[in-house]
Amino acid sequence: MLPRTRRRTWFASGLTGVLTAGAVFALVAGLGVTIAPTGARAADSSQMTVTAKAQDRDLASAPMPDLAVTVSQTTDLVNQGITVSWTGAKQSQPPVPGSGGTNFLQIFQCWGDDPTDPTRPDRTTCEYGAFNRAGQTRDGARTPGSVAAQDQQYTAPGTNFFTPTITAIPFRSATGKVIATVVDGKKVPDAVSVNVNEFQTSYTTNEIPWAGSGRDGAGSVAFETHTALQSIGLGCGAAVGAGASATGAPCWLVVVPRGVNDVGETQNSSSGLFWDNWKHALAVRLQFRPIGAHCAIGAAERQLQGSELVANAIQSWQPTLCGQAGGAIYSHLTSVESNAVVAAAADPSAPLALTSQPLPVADGQKDPLAYAPIALTGLSVAFAVDRTAPNSSTAPGGVAERTNLPFTQMKLTPRLIAKLLTSSYVESLPYGADKTEIGYKDNANPGSNAYNLAEDPDFRSINDADWQYQGLRGLVFAGLLVPQGRSDGAVAIWKYILADADARAFLNGDPDPWGMKVNPWFSTNPRINPTGTALGIPMDNYPKADPIESPADKTEGTPPINLVTWRPYTNDYDSGGKLTLQGDALLLGSWDPQASPPKFSKTVRRLPGYQAVMSVTDLGASERYGVHTAALLNPAGTFVAPTTSSLTAAAAAMTPVAGSSGMVAFDPASPQAAAATDAYPLAMPVYAAARTDGKDAELRSSYASFIRYAVGAGQRPGSADGQLPEGYAPIPTAWVGAATEVADRIAAGPVAPSPQPSAPSSATVVRAPAPAAAAPVSSSDSSGTLPPQPAATGAAMSLSASTTPADPVAATGAVVPIALLAAVAAVIVSALTGRRRRMPSQT
Repeated sequence: MLPRTRRRTWFASGLTGVLTAGAVFALVAGLGVTIAPTGARAADSSQMTVTAKAQDRDLASAPMPDLAVTVSQTTDLVNQGITVSWTGAKQSQPPVPGSGGTNFLQIFQCWGDDPTDPTRPDRTTCEYGAFNRAGQTRDGARTPGSVAAQDQQYTAPGTNFFTPTITAIPFRSATGKVIATVVDGKKVPDAVSVNVNEFQTSYTTNEIPWAGSGRDGAGSVAFETHTALQSIGLGCGAAVGAGASATGAPCWLVVVPRGVNDVGETQNSSSGLFWDNWKHALAVRLQFRPIGAHCAIGAAERQLQGSELVANAIQSWQPTLCGQAGGAIYSHLTSVESNAVVAAAADPSAPLALTSQPLPVADGQKDPLAYAPIALTGLSVAFAVDRTAPNSSTAPGGVAERTNLPFTQMKLTPRLIAKLLTSSYVESLPYGADKTEIGYKDNANPGSNAYNLAEDPDFRSINDADWQYQGLRGLVFAGLLVPQGRSDGAVAIWKYILADADARAFLNGDPDPWGMKVNPWFSTNPRINPTGTALGIPMDNYPKADPIESPADKTEGTPPINLVTWRPYTNDYDSGGKLTLQGDALLLGSWDPQASPPKFSKTVRRLPGYQAVMSVTDLGASERYGVHTAALLNPAGTFVAPTTSSLTAAAAAMTPVAGSSGMVAFDPASPQAAAATDAYPLAMPVYAAARTDGKDAELRSSYASFIRYAVGAGQRPGSADGQLPEGYAPIPTAWVGAATEVADRIAAGPVAPSPQPSAPSSATVVRAPAPAAAAPVSSSDSSGTLPPQPAATGAAMSLSASTTPADPVAATGAVVPIALLAAVAAVIVSALTGRRRRMPSQT
């Protein structure tokens, strides 16, 4: 059994399982003229609501007797984001020195049941206290007479003013180890802190110590669920039982309401785990998927290589695929798509390639790969931005009342995304560096470029008026977290930018209507770019082209800070989504000369109420982690959020990819895109690509089975194993037919050469009406049918289900261009030494 992590290595060793990944919840739409997100999937919804009236056994003293809390998903959980929303609270005030705030909620995860009441969680099993601030710890000094009877066993009586009474709630981990500083009424000398220890720190905890409500007493927050892989002390999802009947260890989500002050105190300075607070806690049991998919011993292992965009779907499909009779384990290496198709073209036994773009071939050469569309998804700009105190005394009264509450809607244009990707905002460049290249001299002479997105009139002109009163400053809102390395996704974003006339003009060096100009190092105008050459876009990466550096500090020993140090890359799109959920903008910390070697420290993530993060991520990740996503201006002039219907509309407007055999993509420069008012502009198909002339019949059969499942039962939306998770739309019916035909050809293998020469067949891409419903699932894959698809307006460029080009049928017809063979060596070296590094386990 392997940990539930996304595979990042291509290996040939035996494997007994991979993990699955759940979906999160519906995407968020933008403001104004947008395509609204679809609602939660009712068929498999595990949403649950609990109330103080039903759970609080001392309701008369409850700080929020009308509190009702809703948790968006409570089953099939993995490491993901879930929405915790509520009504019936009271307007909150944020923390201040010495107090945790007023009328707020604390949200955290626990693993054990109360030994006296198994319908309630045990407070000694909760991950809580790691931030070690007032009102947020597991321990604290108590005033005489304020200790409840239920806290006495965890309390050491004081002897004088300098040795006060202390209550410390121990942590009993799922491993059996107990962290305690008070035992049998006495303080334990030199004990490990109950707040910061091997099981929790401010860098690893998922607790939310302050979640605020608006004037109406309502609010919501995204909460990251931890499995045993993120928190061994909680142990959630650890396999209970074996084989297909294994279940994941359950846990609890706990919400503690805090009022104006703690019992015996003038403010909220005590622990939420102390009995007078804990007795008002609301709790929801969480059911996790078991860690480790339990496949049959000896099952064949098959390799998949390429696109990250389909990773969450594959993780969901894997347990069902390997659980079928004769099923195989499909190990997914997310890597550069172009490398994957080169390897697949050169060797029929190479991993099944996953890509959104075809193999580049020279004029007159034939692409030896067959492409089966298996997924419809895309990229998103994710954000977690909380409101600040108004930056102006003229702000409307409602603005101040919403301080520390999150923005849930945002609109972006191609030009705004171009500004964020080209380090054109003043605060996107390292502090202390010479920024005259973008017109900034000093605060008295800042030039025409905005400090950050929130202060850009271009952004304010299309977004909520509240943005103009925000005191958002610094790097966090001046750029995007983007992944390192190459990807088809980067190509799609740059094409989206270049298809817009305003964005093209900006990159060419023309000022926007407010005078802001592109950072010249990113200009597509060679007369402006200091290199003397144009930035070559579209490209398959996100360059940090500006060589700017802040000066070194010889006194402190601090080295120069360049763009990569100032704004690090994420490991992949998935990491960007998770960091957004966590409120971690990868900000550079202070210089630590005592470290070996000396280095910049890591900053602690910002908690809800103070977050400001934006990232480029894939739709599967943005859904999994439950982050808000921006509505993007599409070529038809509509701001559209990513939803099932807007992805389907984009599929209906896709056009043939030049040089490919039957592949389509959303081309933002096409007339079809300009007419597709409902289409999400960063929608992307993902194809499985393989040769059909492989000699290994068993391998071909496995690849064909994977494709058939992916376009059959794998297109049924849901959060259970084997279903299509959020972040994907069911593929159009015509795509199902085309993919099935490719699967049949792969399974059939090499075709004997015809005795009579004939003209090669060609792929056909036909204009057809937009798909109204997905094709039924064949009985060979699974029973039942797929749900109806939202209809898309306009005509579609869809893959036909007719015959696709014949692949080479004999050795003489399977010639790969010499340049392609030469590239294989580079691909192998890249696979062995140049793999994309990734963050710790995401499952």
